[in-house]
Amino acid sequence: MSTITEEMLDRLREDILHKLSPKRFRHTVAVEEMVTRLCALYCPERTEQMRAAALLHDITKELENSQQERLCHAYGLPVTPVDRISPKTFHARTAAKLIPVSYPDFDDPVIVSAVRWHTTGHAGMTLTEQLLYLADYIDDSRTFQNCVILRRYFFGAEPQKMTSEERLALLRETMLLSYDMTIRDLLDEGKPIAEDTLQARNNLLLELAAQ
Repeated sequence: MSTITEEMLDRLREDILHKLSPKRFRHTVAVEEMVTRLCALYCPERTEQMRAAALLHDITKELENSQQERLCHAYGLPVTPVDRISPKTFHARTAAKLIPVSYPDFDDPVIVSAVRWHTTGHAGMTLTEQLLYLADYIDDSRTFQNCVILRRYFFGAEPQKMTSEERLALLRETMLLSYDMTIRDLLDEGKPIAEDTLQARNNLLLELAAQ
């Protein structure tokens, strides 16, 4: 893929503006800003790719469930009974499949995988996948209690003053806390928990135990 320029990002942002509701667009831009902050700490060389991923991560979020299912069928994505009672997980999969078709300039494996896994996570996430997942959780537009707690937990540790190893440990701990929060919320709401989320949490526990 060619280099992502500021002009490309501006055009993408303008396109997204006209396809999302004002509230969803504000969140999207806030995620772009947050992932920029996180990349500065972890991988500055990936900043433009991750800004593009942030702008694209919710492009199908506001589609009706029936539209999500039609996209899944069109792209050969399986739809299970569990999917139908937890439809919020659809949009990460459909958005990732839509990028090569509707936004070929951003058809980059780093971007597509970050979008694909920004909702449920999965075992063995790459650094960039984790950064978009976290940016989506703690962007400054989020005012839910868990989001505020997690944002304070991460930035309150002052990652900018840490060594690279300490920052990576903080990221793992923050990701684990986010999974715990998500799982508790889903249990309280009587909703299913994605197997990918459970596997992601267990994998992180193993990584932390091995430190």
